[in-house]
Amino acid sequence: MINLHTQDKRRYPVATLCRLFGVTKQAYFKDVEQSRLTRLSQEAFAVEFIHSVRKVDPGIGGMKLWYMYCKEFKGNAPLGRDRFETVVDKYGLKVRLKVRKPRTTDSRHGLPLYPNLVKAFIPAGPNQLWVSDITYIPIWIDDHDYRFCYLSLIMDAYSEEIMGYQVGATLEAFYCIMSLRKALKKCEERQTDLSGLIHHSDRGLQYAGSKYVGILKEHGIAVSMTESGNPKENPQAERVNNTFKNELFYGRRFRSLAEVRAGVDTAVEFYNRSRPHMSIDMMTPMKASLCQGRLKKRWHSYRESAINKLSDMGDNP
Repeated sequence: MINLHTQDKRRYPVATLCRLFGVTKQAYFKDVEQSRLTRLSQEAFAVEFIHSVRKVDPGIGGMKLWYMYCKEFKGNAPLGRDRFETVVDKYGLKVRLKVRKPRTTDSRHGLPLYPNLVKAFIPAGPNQLWVSDITYIPIWIDDHDYRFCYLSLIMDAYSEEIMGYQVGATLEAFYCIMSLRKALKKCEERQTDLSGLIHHSDRGLQYAGSKYVGILKEHGIAVSMTESGNPKENPQAERVNNTFKNELFYGRRFRSLAEVRAGVDTAVEFYNRSRPHMSIDMMTPMKASLCQGRLKKRWHSYRESAINKLSDMGDNP
């Protein structure tokens, strides 16, 4: 009745519908009020859920929010995707990403460099390829002035799991080494076989240094580096940097190095265990780390399509 009246009020007046369905006007309006209250309560729950997630990940997008919302309220009549998106619009909960990138890589060092081993490589399981990079995080001295600290990340390219990370006050190689040691410790605790693992990074001093390369070789990990400063040669590392700066830390202003480190701890935990990823079929990295074989992407990868096409041609001469 409500839907008919809403669609065409002239054609389906309330009095006619009540007679047709054998209900009173009072019952009809009571049902309308109940439906309105149900709709408002559903919206309120959705908004409360969005705010709770945004406390941890201030810049997370609408699609990932909806997947998390459906998982949280499964079996309790969650809103459909269109209504959820309407709620995001209605309550002004959209986010706009701002991208800034200062220089964090200096490859003018004269140290030995290594070839790019992953140009045509797509991992088919965890711990076959790690990608590594450094990004900046501002620390605000006051409302106008700031200085930078730097986040070193190592991510498993298959599962998207952050394996190691470290926040440093400077761009010294020491912090990248700490990030690498954390990743190796995690693997040791899991009794992970690292044979066949490739570590891919840019050509920066931090990754080309003898100590960093020595640790990789000590663990039988192959060293791979970009051939230029083009971000397309290390796209996954660039994406995760962008996620941290413009999503997980969206709108936040850190006031000290200790505050940044605490924020990164929380963000990594959320990223690995709770945040769904379009690159791994909307799974979390922790869940994807238990998988093997090709994972579905919720977006089109032209690079992977080109690699797969070349591979198919090689299999069928």
